[in-house]
Amino acid sequence: MPYEFILMERKDRVGIITLNRPEQYNTFNSALAQDLCKALLELETDGSIRVVVIKGAGKAFCTGIDVSEFKGKTLQEYREWVGLMERMIHIIAYMKKPVIASAHGYAVANGAGLIAACDLAVVAEGTRIGATAINVGLFCMGPAVPLARSLGRKRCLEMLMTGDLIEAVDAEKWGLVNKVVPADRLEEETMALAKKLAEKSPVALQMGKEAFYGMSDMEYGKALAYSNELFAALSVTEDAKEGVDAFLHKRKPEWKGK
Repeated sequence: MPYEFILMERKDRVGIITLNRPEQYNTFNSALAQDLCKALLELETDGSIRVVVIKGAGKAFCTGIDVSEFKGKTLQEYREWVGLMERMIHIIAYMKKPVIASAHGYAVANGAGLIAACDLAVVAEGTRIGATAINVGLFCMGPAVPLARSLGRKRCLEMLMTGDLIEAVDAEKWGLVNKVVPADRLEEETMALAKKLAEKSPVALQMGKEAFYGMSDMEYGKALAYSNELFAALSVTEDAKEGVDAFLHKRKPEWKGK
């Protein structure tokens, strides 16, 4: 499928999506938002792909929404427009395959939301991350949803209310990203993590991710019941039987993906 503002690569069972508006620091316009959603869904349904990576071309990961599209809309048009800009947050959460953000330079507003929305995040040293919409009289309401699920309340509100940029090392301390690496090793470290996940049982990873997001907003007892039901369903898969047998016989498992 041809894309206007996305580059797509498949490598070692990993699907790599590159946001490709480098001259605009990969800000989201409507076309990029549509491309990203389509690319995510394409990789989700590709049986050869087990893990997805999102990165940015040029000097930045993503610096938010392209404000040149902001003016002159009706209330309903604003609803549809912002809904499109945030659709990738829904898609990543409902995808069964793990999604890793690989960020460098700047990740602000929708870029920060995209990092938070991804299941895991590896960022380069020196990357600056912020929920900066407040600085132009707006508010990162969409990004606040995944940010609030990655950060404690006060850290999240600090980002949202001040619009300050935080350093990558602070983002790691706060729990927003998993790992900070030297800039010249960002691709290497991201792919190492992606390949590690790709070597796991795809059935276990996908059902596990489904269970994690499914139980997140449930009452405690219901979350346990829901998770236990999915664990029981996982237990009767061929991959579960293969994994346990391989462990008992001290051999490497051969995943069948079912």
